Amino acid sequence: MPNKTPVVLPKNQHILTVLGENLRLARLRRKLSTAQVAERAGLGRSTLVKIEQGHPGVGIGQYLNVLHVLGLEKDLLQVGQDDLLGRKLQDAGLLTKKRAPKVPKP
Repeated sequence: MPNKTPVVLPKNQHILTVLGENLRLARLRRKLSTAQVAERAGLGRSTLVKIEQGHPGVGIGQYLNVLHVLGLEKDLLQVGQDDLLGRKLQDAGLLTKKRAPKVPKP
């Protein structure tokens, strides 16, 4: 079964591209080759190249492995830490339900 590349909105693709560029710059600052990082992360060199290009079909676990090799894995914990919108909704009492409403069957 061939892998399908997920459809990503252009704005989100830009975010992936910037993330890939940032990982590439971090690798170059550490003077590591793509082969070295790929081997240490336990993935193929071509997958690392896809990560650095911001390819949306690469799993987040592989991104995390690369972040670990570069010593940046704790940066992933910053995601959602300053969730201003979520906090405003919480303060306004507009919390989402724990479950989605049931859809009536036809």
